[in-house]
Order: sequence, then structure tokens, then C-alpha cells
Amino acid sequence: MEKIISYPISFIYAFFFLLTLAIFHPIQWVCFNVFGYQAHKKSVDCMSFFLIKCTNILGTTYTLKNKDLIPKGVPVIFVANHQSLYDIIGMIWYLRSFHTKFVSKKELGKGIPSVSYNLRHGGSVLIDRKDPKQALPIIKGLAEYIEKHKRSAVIFPEGTRSKNGKPKEFAQSGLKILCKYAPSAYVVPITINNSWKILKFGSFPMGLGSKLEYIIHEPIAVKDYPFDELMTKTEKAVIQSIKYN
Repeated sequence: MEKIISYPISFIYAFFFLLTLAIFHPIQWVCFNVFGYQAHKKSVDCMSFFLIKCTNILGTTYTLKNKDLIPKGVPVIFVANHQSLYDIIGMIWYLRSFHTKFVSKKELGKGIPSVSYNLRHGGSVLIDRKDPKQALPIIKGLAEYIEKHKRSAVIFPEGTRSKNGKPKEFAQSGLKILCKYAPSAYVVPITINNSWKILKFGSFPMGLGSKLEYIIHEPIAVKDYPFDELMTKTEKAVIQSIKYN
């Protein structure tokens, strides 16, 4: 029944979602090329706000817990499980004061209005998941960037999204490079719940009434632990709060 009801609602949602992307693409271009980084960032923040409002059409709600745990004035590496594109929209908006930059697959760097432009020009990095050697120096550059500017990187160690909420095995290489070249950073584990439910029927129609939840866990200073221990603590923190229903 939900799937049947979702069709007309999903068409309305898709119209406004795509309209938002189309409107903000030229806005981003002007902000970036005429006014620079800060203006471009503001345009992306605003776009994310309106994209979240679009998902409210589906009955989607968002909750962010323990934001006050995130350290300020230092580089931050957010490490989260990955369930859908909607993970990213929420993180851009709710963590906007931390200037989040993403480690994303190169396929997202072209063909998607607004989204691809932001990934190419907003400070995020695009990697080829099939070529780890190509990815490592790119991630190194991101680590050096957040170390220098006291900003944040977001990495999804699973590498690809979970379609049913169950986490995949965490890869170590990307996070290891970030930690090595951003030695003053804090790793902040984040558990994301219920994002996959928006796409539980596939790409269309959309799931209704999803309750997205972002749980911030205690930050871990990179300098305080050998990497293997830090990785274990981070993965455990993320996974232990995932809801599977």
C-alpha cells in the first residue's frame, strides 16, 4: 500500500528536488567564479537546506544528536556508515559550520546538476575506487587541506552504500591517509540510521516517513592512538548504534 501511495507523492518530490538542483547550479557558478569560496559555500548550504525541505514532502524527518561533542577550531575527520545520497545532504546542512569536504567516487563528478559542480569545486575529492594507487595521493591532498585550514573531511569507509542498513566491512586505507597527513585532527564517528529507507523501493518511488538519525560519538584525537586501535574504536562506535529495522 505504501508503494502505491508513494507514486504521486514521489512525482511531486522529484519535481521540486530536480528544480532545486537546476536553480542552484547557475547560482553556484556565479558564487564560485565571481565571489569566491565563502559565497560558493553559502550557496551549497542553502541548496542543502532546500533539498532537505524537498524530502519533507515524503514525510522524511532529520535528527542530529550530540553535535556539541564535535571539537571546534581543529581539523575533523567524520567517519560514518553510508546508506544513501541523503546521508550527504543532511551532513552538509547540519555540519555546515565545519566546512565538510567529502571523499566521493569520481562518477559523481559529472552529469548531476549542482551536485557534480560542488564536488568538483567545493573542496571535496573524487577518487576512482578501482584504482587505489590513484586515490591515495588525492586523499593525502584533502588531509593536508583540512590540517591547514582547520576544516573537516567526511569519509565512508564502506566504500559503497548499504541498501538495507546493514554495514559493510570498513576499509582502512582512506582513513589511514587522512590521519597520517592531518595529525592534529580528531576523528568523529557518526552513525546514520534509516537513510536507506528512502530508497527501499529502488530509485522510484520513494519510501515515505523515513526518520533519518545522525548520532555523533565521542571524538578521538589522532595523536592519542596508534592507527589500528583508532580504527577499531571508530568502527565499533559507528556500528554499535546502527538500527537494523
